[in-house]
Amino acid sequence: MNNIILVGKAASGKDHMRKILQGRGFNYGVSYTTRPKRKSEIDGEDYYFVSETEFKSGIQNDIWYEWVEFNGWYYGTTKKQFLEDCNIFIMTPKGITHIDPVDRKNCTIIYLDIGDMTRSVRLSERGDVEDSIERRMYADDQDFKDFNDYDIKINNSNF
Repeated sequence: MNNIILVGKAASGKDHMRKILQGRGFNYGVSYTTRPKRKSEIDGEDYYFVSETEFKSGIQNDIWYEWVEFNGWYYGTTKKQFLEDCNIFIMTPKGITHIDPVDRKNCTIIYLDIGDMTRSVRLSERGDVEDSIERRMYADDQDFKDFNDYDIKINNSNF
């Protein structure tokens, strides 16, 4: 199965792009996370929201194809999702490093590299109370430092 993986900093348009692709028949691999749910998010559609205890149990039981800790929260994709059920994913640069080189040959990674000004406006419009814009922008800068494992780069925010 060929997989499309979307990667980008906060508010770069990953969810927007995945919804476009879902509308064209792609099957989204909903990530699991321990981060708090935003008001506009739907459990099972945007993420599977689980407790840290549940997530760590998945680590111990080796259910994750890839998982990361980012900004104090866990995110992950199950082996079944990645290898059998789905063909579009949203991952972080660190998550991408966990892709087996054999599986990487069957992946197209699209990097949404949208400018900080646009992202900052989008983040402020979200009204997240769980995280500050400054902390998120700084964390993304660290996470994406030296990131270059992608096949397509989009830097036009009007895709």
